[in-house]
Amino acid sequence: MGQVRSTTTSPYRMVGRYRVYAELASGGMATVHLGCLLGPAGFSKLVAIKCLHQQFALEPEFVAMFMDEARLASSIHHPNVVASLDVVAEQGELLVVMEYVHGETLAGLLRLSRQKAERPTVPVVVRVLCDALEGLHAAHVASLAGNPLNIVHRDVSPQNIMVGADGNTRVLDFGIAQAAMRSHVTNAGTIKGKISYMSPEQVQARPVDARTDVFAAGVVLWEALTGRRLFFAPDARLAVELLLQSPIPAPSSVAPHLPSELDAIVLKALARNADQRFASAHEFAEALRSVTGEGSRREVAEWVGRVAQEGLARRLELLQALEASAIHTQVAVPLPVVTASSPQAAPVPEGTQA
Repeated sequence: MGQVRSTTTSPYRMVGRYRVYAELASGGMATVHLGCLLGPAGFSKLVAIKCLHQQFALEPEFVAMFMDEARLASSIHHPNVVASLDVVAEQGELLVVMEYVHGETLAGLLRLSRQKAERPTVPVVVRVLCDALEGLHAAHVASLAGNPLNIVHRDVSPQNIMVGADGNTRVLDFGIAQAAMRSHVTNAGTIKGKISYMSPEQVQARPVDARTDVFAAGVVLWEALTGRRLFFAPDARLAVELLLQSPIPAPSSVAPHLPSELDAIVLKALARNADQRFASAHEFAEALRSVTGEGSRREVAEWVGRVAQEGLARRLELLQALEASAIHTQVAVPLPVVTASSPQAAPVPEGTQA
């Protein structure tokens, strides 16, 4: 039987039946950790755990809204969506438990690819985006007992697209995105969306639907193809002006090596009038496939392996250590909680689900 660990040496803390290990990534709403579900008879399962920042966990209205959204998100079952496994609200914390995906966010991959001069090929970009679009479509058409849920992600961005080392791409954070966009400003802080990826109707507080996510995916595609930002500005006001008014160049005018056949498809997804966009994420994906074809899962996996090799190797080593620890150090008594100021005992690999 394992020993109870002290709060100064433990590499994890316990929240309910989950071990929460070292932080992997941090964002405006939450930090992401490797975690482990502990069950009876020595059962354990490695997971990813998103811990919402304390100001959100202390806001009752946000917690209630988030729990509702998380229940909706759990109804999405698709290979291109990261599965939501559990939501935990206890000990003053709000945790989202998700399947662990061994891979890297598209944001991290594009950053690493620029550093290593390993730009993805057009077929690889198209495969990644088509996978993400199919995941979005699954959410848009999800229903419960035959009743449409009308789920819209509202925060499609490279940070919320996870590309696995297996070559499969998954979309993250449906429940969090929706709750965030509908939350009120609190004394503890303000939730901010990524304006550079919002649709015009979203920044103007008009009704949104599936075509809102089509626009955001169009921005992601434009940037992944060209290697440049589309609506980036140093402050929110300028970003909104660019989003609403600036001309949107065809991708091939920025990156001449791109096939011109892509231009019409990308620009249709980026139409400021929602009625002129693709009617669904699936229609967008089918249009992409029709003009360029998509790369194989093996090609995507090889690109991920090249550009994220070091980080993935470090994380795999950590995963193996945690898995061995979960198997051999199950305890029969509650473990003390590690405070936020306690030193981390495990190295933190760079980049993961954000």
